Amino acid sequence: MFIDAVHFSVREDNRIKKLAAYVILAITLDGRKDVISLQIGENESSKYWLGVLNELKNRGVKDVMIICADGLTGIKEAIGTAFPDTEYQRCIVHQVRNTLKYVPYKDMKAFATDLKTIYLAPSEEQGRAQLERVTEKWEPKYPNAMKSWAQNWDVISPIFKFSNDVRKVIYTTNAIESLNSTYKKLNRQRSVFPSDKALLKTLYLSTLQATKKWYLPLRNWGKVYGEFTVMYEGRIPC
Repeated sequence: MFIDAVHFSVREDNRIKKLAAYVILAITLDGRKDVISLQIGENESSKYWLGVLNELKNRGVKDVMIICADGLTGIKEAIGTAFPDTEYQRCIVHQVRNTLKYVPYKDMKAFATDLKTIYLAPSEEQGRAQLERVTEKWEPKYPNAMKSWAQNWDVISPIFKFSNDVRKVIYTTNAIESLNSTYKKLNRQRSVFPSDKALLKTLYLSTLQATKKWYLPLRNWGKVYGEFTVMYEGRIPC
């Protein structure tokens, strides 16, 4: 399951306020993508996310194997509170993006190539070794760029226990990134929405349009599903 938020400006009582669209995209047992929650709330916070996740439980979601999210403060605790057995995987796309914001354009390509050697490493041990190598190489020039990798290794590293087929499902967040790109276009088309309801209606219609082609399961889903049934024995029907 992937969770993320996109921010919008909404008019209320002759003033402009910032709201967040809280989006949850799930991979179902048959390997298909599905937007299972879309809510409008205050600026993104772990407290609000906890409420969204609790609502999923109240709607009947009993278990989630992995939740992939960004590094929002408190999100790990919110996930652990709502779904204690769920593994939190820090989104690799967000992790890389947050790293490269410290790097000027002239070094960005080389830096991004080095980062791939970390999260594409065949094992956690080798990934950690690459982390140390990349940090040693770039830290003198950009001292803040690599700090979050070491600080958050516990939520970056779960990906290493999986095969490449499963890793691609986890770190290739094309589905939710594409969905968010559709939502962000709305900001360019209309800088301020007249109300919360107008924003939610627009997002709902955009979601319907964006998900029209989501009728096929993910590539190699049979292998992915088989691996999950072994990794999470007793939690997924065989």
